[in-house]
Order: sequence, then C-alpha cells, then structure tokens
Amino acid sequence: MSDRRSIDIDGLSHLTEIPVASRVGPLLASSVIAPFNPGTREVPEAVADQVSNIFRHVGKMLEAAGGSFDDVAKMDFWVPSPELRDSVEAEWVTYFPDAHSRPARHTHVGPGKNVTASFLAWIGDN
Repeated sequence: MSDRRSIDIDGLSHLTEIPVASRVGPLLASSVIAPFNPGTREVPEAVADQVSNIFRHVGKMLEAAGGSFDDVAKMDFWVPSPELRDSVEAEWVTYFPDAHSRPARHTHVGPGKNVTASFLAWIGDN
C-alpha cells in the first residue's frame, strides 16, 4: 500500500476524479491550479485577482497536507501573454518576502485566457 494521499480542499475541485494535490511521503505536488473564485467556477477578469485566488488555493492545499508556504520548493505559472509575466510578482514577494529564501519559479507564456499554476513542496515527515 502506497503512502500516497489525495489532497482535497474546500473551494476548489476538478470536474474529474483528480485531487487538487497529492502527497507521497514528504513530497506534495499540485494538479493545475485554476484562478477560480473560491467555491465557484467563476474567474475574475483582473489578472491580479486571478493570481490572488491561486495563492489562496495553494495556501489551503499546503495546510491540508500539513505544510505551509515555507515548504514550497518550486512554483510554475502559465500566463496567456508575455506582458502578464510580471503579474505574479506582487503576490510572490508578499508570500515569499525573504529574497534569500524563495522557491524556484518559472512563468510560462502559453495558450489559454487565464493565469494557472502548479507547485511542488517538501513538507517532511509528519
């Protein structure tokens, strides 16, 4: 029997049988994180609000898995156009204020009309 555990949170879910994240031992990996307003499938028009929703969902996933933002090792963001790459920065420095202790990050430009994200975290044995 695997020690893998599906992570589900209030306010965000997939339409299929995919958990929002999965924890195997100390590793926590998210599925794609949509920018939905919590508890809905509505996406705010403002990119800053989309990014804020993503960070809110990440925080709930980390908490459900027994971790915190201190455990995040890497985040990936997908933005629909190059000029939106910087849209992540304001929330990024709010959640990770110490420039000497930030996760790795990659911001991809790709298809779609909304910001999405994923992350990896190392929570440790609890």
